[in-house]
Amino acid sequence: VLLAAYVGYVGLGAAVLQALERPEEVRAAERLLQERWELLANHTCLRGPGLERLIQGIIQAYKSGVTLQGNSTSLGRWDYSGSFFFSISAITTIGYGNLSPSTVVGRIFCIFFALFGIPLNLILLNEIGQLMLLGVQHCAHRLEEVFHWQNKASLLIKTCALVTGLLLFLLLPPLLFSDKEGWSYEEGLYYSFITLSTIGFGDYVIGMNPDRTYPGWYKNVISLWILFGMAWLALVIKFCINLLE
Repeated sequence: VLLAAYVGYVGLGAAVLQALERPEEVRAAERLLQERWELLANHTCLRGPGLERLIQGIIQAYKSGVTLQGNSTSLGRWDYSGSFFFSISAITTIGYGNLSPSTVVGRIFCIFFALFGIPLNLILLNEIGQLMLLGVQHCAHRLEEVFHWQNKASLLIKTCALVTGLLLFLLLPPLLFSDKEGWSYEEGLYYSFITLSTIGFGDYVIGMNPDRTYPGWYKNVISLWILFGMAWLALVIKFCINLLE
């Protein structure tokens, strides 16, 4: 029964996503082909194979963190702050996919780094989650002692913890992303949940716009937000698991 429910749930999600996203995919493909033919028609000196090689080169360079800016290129994804953020995304298993090691030594190092880093990250997240849970329980006990509440104190504190977590980790960060990245609030909220849940599609990643200047503290603060936000969301997901079970 559980397996049938699981497959049914995934199948329902697939059907809804197909209905929502497939038409836009078709329109995007048609626009791309139309722009390609218009470019070749207006610039007869271009040849199909040469244009394809240029496009593939641009895609490969972008994956490596290099973008064109006029007659120059933009670097910076593999500076220390960018590398630190990549390390966080690797051991938290977010894995955005927009950036990856391109050297053989870098890939081998990434394997061993993640092999020991993932367990370390899980232990740390568990400890942070336990501290959060102990803090909630301690506050509930204090309210029970002071106001002689029983079930009400626990419910009140858990509600306050949930609301505080929603504000700190999901509802307020999109305002920062709107300011620093130029995203809409909905895009920032989407990025927040996709990141903290470790889904990490990679369609939105902070600090990757070559046309914007980011402060030095930005990626470091976001790294801490990811760490504590994942611990908080893990508690919420654990509560959902208990409800489902």
